[in-house]
Amino acid sequence: MAVDVLTFGCRLNAYESEVIKREAREAGLEELEGGAVVVNTCAVTGEAVRQARQAIRKARRENPDTRIIVTGCAAQTEPGTFDAMDEVDLVLGNEEKLKAHNYRALPDFGVNQFEKVRVNDIMEVRETAAHMVESIEGRARAFVQVQNGCDHRCTFCIIPYGRGNSRSVPMGAVVDQVRQLVGNGYGEVVLTGVDLTSFGADLPGSPRLGRLVATILREVPELERLRLSSIDSIEADDELMRALAEEERLMPHLHLSLQHGDDMILKRMKRRHLRADAIEFCERVRALRPDAVFGADIIAGFPTETDAMFENSLKIVEECGLTHLHVFPFSPREGTPAARMPQLDRALVKERAARLRAVGAAAYGRHLAALVGTHQRILVERPGLGRTEGFTLAALEDAKLGDIVGARITGHDGERLTAVADTQEAA
Repeated sequence: MAVDVLTFGCRLNAYESEVIKREAREAGLEELEGGAVVVNTCAVTGEAVRQARQAIRKARRENPDTRIIVTGCAAQTEPGTFDAMDEVDLVLGNEEKLKAHNYRALPDFGVNQFEKVRVNDIMEVRETAAHMVESIEGRARAFVQVQNGCDHRCTFCIIPYGRGNSRSVPMGAVVDQVRQLVGNGYGEVVLTGVDLTSFGADLPGSPRLGRLVATILREVPELERLRLSSIDSIEADDELMRALAEEERLMPHLHLSLQHGDDMILKRMKRRHLRADAIEFCERVRALRPDAVFGADIIAGFPTETDAMFENSLKIVEECGLTHLHVFPFSPREGTPAARMPQLDRALVKERAARLRAVGAAAYGRHLAALVGTHQRILVERPGLGRTEGFTLAALEDAKLGDIVGARITGHDGERLTAVADTQEAA
């Protein structure tokens, strides 16, 4: 029987799910009658936890004989929630999920004393090992973990308690992983981490993210596209900025961990930047890379947010020139300082999130219109659809999954570009 992995949340989880598949197979889970399902959870919001619980119940209904193992950030931060579910056979922490022997804790393997919950103190973990994967199932681009954990304590965020403190994968191991994935046919690689721009602080010599990027591009010349996942702009180093200016293979799309547009709310969030820092960063990047495209995470309805404070979030969309907006209605997470702050009415939070999404949709529409008539290189992600270098969705027919295709943009429908292929290159 196959081992199915259900993945929730971030790109790092998607990468780790490939490691989970390998370790679960090594542990012998494929030999279990009824098979096994591993649920790799996310803890960013209460809704993410709810969706994981729903998926667990569905998996049990569809196959009463399957073994269900729950892991990931929600399992790390609230193991008791899943321990209490009769549908769950085993709960593993974020560190435990990456080691085959922990999957043998299922009673099927004859362990003398079965422990349903194996979740250790993630804060005690000091290193992140390189986990070589050959592919990312169902993905045209590959993810590579370069960092894990976070040393910051934003007042709304539970993730440091699910991932531990910041730790980095050695540069040589990252380069080896990128080289292997490119050799297996991937034309685009995405560097991922919980706090990507903190990469290297714990390594000998304290290399920064910019040096890692430059090293990858130098040592793996056959890599066509290198992309960064979410970054904290206040931590962007000079070598990273130089790479953006000089390296065409470094994609011009930056997703910013912005979170808000008002200085008082940013302080109450314990963010390390102010609105002027974010605006200046975007202006600086555009001066170096005129084709730069920015996305951002923004929270609507944070505790104590007034109308005027919220207006600053609306305005920063245009002031930073954001086009790919991820809007989160504030959701209090038990155990965080923000959960103890004066909360806004839920209806108001949802209303503000809807307004912010509308502003984001209008900005995205203007971005689409500006690309009509241009030529773009598109990575085909699934039949008929791909992404430009600026991560804009485009409809493109008659191209194979994983191909990088030169195309002319003929129009848009408000959600995606329409494109006609000019040339086609194998990724």
